[in-house]
Amino acid sequence: MTTAPLLETEAVRVPVLSADEAIAAATELAADLAATSVDRDRDRILPAEELDRLSSSGLLAITVPAEHGGADLPTEVLVEVFRILASGDPSVAQVPHSHFVYVNAMRHQGTPAQQRFFFGEVLAGRRFGNAQSEVGTQHMRDIRTSLTPAGQGSWTLRGTKGYSTGALFADWIPVLARKDTLAAPGTGPLHVAWVERHAPGVRVTDDWNGMGQRTTASGTVELVDVDVPDDRVTPYHLTFQGPQTYGAFAQVLHAALDVGIARAALRDAAEFVRTSSRPYPDAGVERAADDPLVVQALGRMEVDVRASEALLREAGRTVDAADDDLTAGTAAAASLAVAAVRAHSAEVAVDVSSRLFEVCGTRSALDSLNLHRHWRNARTHTLHDPAAWKVQHLGRHVVDGTPPPNHGQL
Repeated sequence: MTTAPLLETEAVRVPVLSADEAIAAATELAADLAATSVDRDRDRILPAEELDRLSSSGLLAITVPAEHGGADLPTEVLVEVFRILASGDPSVAQVPHSHFVYVNAMRHQGTPAQQRFFFGEVLAGRRFGNAQSEVGTQHMRDIRTSLTPAGQGSWTLRGTKGYSTGALFADWIPVLARKDTLAAPGTGPLHVAWVERHAPGVRVTDDWNGMGQRTTASGTVELVDVDVPDDRVTPYHLTFQGPQTYGAFAQVLHAALDVGIARAALRDAAEFVRTSSRPYPDAGVERAADDPLVVQALGRMEVDVRASEALLREAGRTVDAADDDLTAGTAAAASLAVAAVRAHSAEVAVDVSSRLFEVCGTRSALDSLNLHRHWRNARTHTLHDPAAWKVQHLGRHVVDGTPPPNHGQL
């Protein structure tokens, strides 16, 4: 089978948003997501309609470069959009994480023709998923999916991917694979193969069964002899041959998800205390909201969440500053700023979503209320990358100025 060559998308169909418009759109959507997130999580209702609304809003196109007709909004704005969406429903917010990461990959490694086509796809409301991680390999950067030569400018893609967030809902699935030679399989440099979601040989299985982030559909992608023409392959390995913010960009979006979860947990805790909690008799008050111990606990939680939000804003600005003047030093500063918020937000998201029950009391543990979804979401998402390694890299830099490693997880 021969796949059709890339043709430019005919028309732009989603709005091109300013920064203020993007924040407003995210805020409106997050409010609606919050109103229905309990049911989606409890019944595992996949958010197809919500993602279609996200696409049509123009929010998924806000990082398309200006020269290709996009809004070209900075990372600082995108991070705030992610935080807001995650405060409404972090599962819905996580689905487009890889979409933005691979828009960024196309920006840095795509040819002009590839950029025209794929950015046109994004501006037409189409979504990118991901097929990156693999299950059962030695570690997360051990990639065995392969692109082998098929002749006449074509490649054959084979492999199995896990944790493929966004793939089920995608129009295009960027697949991380080794571009091998017939003589040396499994040793080639890493590339991204851009395959259509419903292309022959592509099978996406909704087998994600995590305790949290339940509706991300982060399942399995099987790739059986998928035909990939050369103009749908972009280099990945070249990204890390010099200073880069690719890893910091991806990681700061994960931090935004954690911060959004923490804010949502605190918001719901305060609402429950105001409306549903009974005061402890020793407090001598008529409302739980007037119990000084409850107020103190909520105040401490607010301090922690605000600290994460501040670190998040700083990290977004630092990534933007590095992109404006990319050197080894500015790239390291971006990675360290992101490492700080990743470490802090992971701890805060888990702590606040757990302390929710402490301030709300026994009734808050009822399964029917589903307040435990905040903790389940936080505990699940914060496992994405070990926070302890973020602290290690920060500590080594503090001790003797050691720069962070130059890879995609930092």
